[in-house]
Amino acid sequence: MRYFNLFSTILITKGAHRILVSDLQRNTSELFPLEFYDLIEELKKNSIEEILEMYDQESQNIVQEYLEILLEYEYGFITENDWDRNFPALSYKYSEPNRINNLFIEIADISLLKRLKNAVEDLEIRHLVIYSKNLLTLEELISIDHIFTSSVLSGIEIISPFHKEIDQSFIQNLNDVTERIYSLIFYECPHKPFKSKDELKFSLSFVKESIKISSCGKVDMKYFNTNLPKVLEALNYNSCLHKKISIDIEGNIKNCPLMTESFGNIQNISLEEALNQPGFNKYWNLTKDSIEGCKDCEFRYICTDCRAYTERSHYTPENLDISKPLKCGYDPYTNEWKEWSKNPLKQKAIKQYELQKLK
Repeated sequence: MRYFNLFSTILITKGAHRILVSDLQRNTSELFPLEFYDLIEELKKNSIEEILEMYDQESQNIVQEYLEILLEYEYGFITENDWDRNFPALSYKYSEPNRINNLFIEIADISLLKRLKNAVEDLEIRHLVIYSKNLLTLEELISIDHIFTSSVLSGIEIISPFHKEIDQSFIQNLNDVTERIYSLIFYECPHKPFKSKDELKFSLSFVKESIKISSCGKVDMKYFNTNLPKVLEALNYNSCLHKKISIDIEGNIKNCPLMTESFGNIQNISLEEALNQPGFNKYWNLTKDSIEGCKDCEFRYICTDCRAYTERSHYTPENLDISKPLKCGYDPYTNEWKEWSKNPLKQKAIKQYELQKLK
């Protein structure tokens, strides 16, 4: 008797009409028909020979083809006997000791960052994302980095308009004297100004279009991520808002700067105090398994969520918004992608959010 043994790093997500097989070790995902799921479930309990006996010749050929796919993608291996196949299962638990992972700031004045340094330490914030509508000079970018030189921050991402002073010397100076910046995105750049000759400490992007915060929340396959920590977080918590805190341009402290509910203003309350406000973390435990549409989607654990822009169609008795993200054009019941902004069922919500200009 031969038995197929599935590696513990393979995650199978069942959708309405097909499955997604994710290799959490290699960070890859592949789509397969729904019957593939049934076969894998059978392989966990029975030998290959026992399974083949259940079907006619045509179906046996299909089973053999699926087995070859499983081996080709190296999702598991075959043994000649029913040895102890109880491998230690991969733990799907997700745990972070710090209170906050991500801080997003729509910044008007970098002096605010100096006041936030103690909060970054107290909350053990790992990632800082800074969005600016104003041009940031070389001195200001260096200053931002130096504020957090000895902090617990793992890295800083900065999104800022492009300006004519940004040249190869500008970037090289940044590279030489900064430590925490890991990503720089300059938008409204008419053309890529140069190609760096040297390897940089940070990723560098020049974007022709204007980047607006309101453009966030779009669901697209190019944003899907099979990274193990991201998948584990999505399995257990909300993939967007968990351990996230934001400050909008007016200083209001929110879960996300695009959300309407505020938990105080940074001029009058600390991040620590805002975090302790009733309801601040009400969406943290909301997984895609509880969101309308998403719960039947094969992509739900490699996708991200958006509670700022939703279809506003479904709520829990506690008034928790469990509607599908507004900017998702995928239908898990037809397996079709369509332009979300043209969906007639979304037009009411689009008008409520005043997103007509983004269509």
